[in-house]
Amino acid sequence: MSFTQRLRRRLFPPRDAIEGYENEELVDTIYRKTVAYRGQANWPLVEGLRTVLDFGGGAGIHYKTACRQSPDIRWAVVETPAMVRRAKELATDKVRFFEQIEPAADWLGNVDLVHSNGAIQYVPDPFGTIRSLCATAPGKLVWHRVPISEGEARREVQTSYLSDNGPGHASSLLEKLVTYERTWIPERAFIEAHEGYRMAERSHDPNERGTQQFAFLPN
Repeated sequence: MSFTQRLRRRLFPPRDAIEGYENEELVDTIYRKTVAYRGQANWPLVEGLRTVLDFGGGAGIHYKTACRQSPDIRWAVVETPAMVRRAKELATDKVRFFEQIEPAADWLGNVDLVHSNGAIQYVPDPFGTIRSLCATAPGKLVWHRVPISEGEARREVQTSYLSDNGPGHASSLLEKLVTYERTWIPERAFIEAHEGYRMAERSHDPNERGTQQFAFLPN
């Protein structure tokens, strides 16, 4: 973010706020920034994979990077109904958008990887969602930016700037705040929800302070 943008936020803080991931203005912001995003050139995680189920993958931001490395990879994004409606025009024979996990897995046929980056903490039932993802029998599950609690689950209201949502940064003269609830997920319950899988990797996630990243493999 530039000095001018930081100064503008300090001198002219947003007065308006929008709530939740189903908000059409938030969805449209993420969609437009994703369309403009060009992707990166190297992502070792997806090398050699044929199919990926991306839980909470927005308008296909992760696919745009993956297909640069693996043009034939097939990618199923599971998202909110509002995001699926907005992103469906981006669907091709290689990437599609779904509201539910099971239809996404059925379309892929075989799931090499379940990928999720900063999403599981926003769903109403994180543990049921994890079990449903494990039921697709992926070859691997990878989680990024998971807020882990050492004690009980706890809810909090998280706030961000509208222009900070989605890839990159886009300044806006009509900046707004975005609020949504997220859950700090108990460590033991998170691990135990992966029925039939064992934790293979775990570390602090460098992309968001206080969160962790994980990889799970079949038992």
